[in-house]
Amino acid sequence: MSLKDTYNTIAAPSAEILYKEKNSKFFGYAFPVTNEEEIKRHLEQLRKHHHGAVHFCYAYQLGTETLTFRANDNGEPSNSAGMPIYGQIQSFGVTNILVVVVRFFGGVKLGVGGLISAYRTAAEMSLEASEIIEKTINIHFLISFDYKNMNKVMRVIKEKNLDIISQKMDESCQIEIATRKKNAENIVDIFSNLFEIEIQKI
Repeated sequence: MSLKDTYNTIAAPSAEILYKEKNSKFFGYAFPVTNEEEIKRHLEQLRKHHHGAVHFCYAYQLGTETLTFRANDNGEPSNSAGMPIYGQIQSFGVTNILVVVVRFFGGVKLGVGGLISAYRTAAEMSLEASEIIEKTINIHFLISFDYKNMNKVMRVIKEKNLDIISQKMDESCQIEIATRKKNAENIVDIFSNLFEIEIQKI
């Protein structure tokens, strides 16, 4: 079985979409996110942007191997908003994503079934308006070595096409590298077999 080391997410925030149902307006948004701080920031910006709206319902999923997700109904009947939005995140197979649907009430109650359908549709439209891209799951390592071994280390980095994230070059050197998950074990073996060079996962 080959190791899965890619995941799908969206390339950039989606354009604002508008879905209308019985005078209620549902504005949908999708954002690429990597942590809860970014999620809070997007929600705060939307609250400022739509200060007259009552419901800011959303769902997000973070992570590649260990997934964290949350669905929030924000005052709508239980499971009528957040879960239908989250269902669309699952059906599009994306992660590291936040989907928000902002509702302006139009005076006509939609009922739970109507709400589920409207939130699901708005979420689906915002994901359809997004460019979905594939990214690799990368593992980061710290390589520590004395300056005299620099050439050995750099040769492997070049041969194996590793990404250098940061480097500190003194008497003793440290380089942070990143590699695709499926190559990680191989990289550890190569560096572990080199004399006077340490590698650790970070």
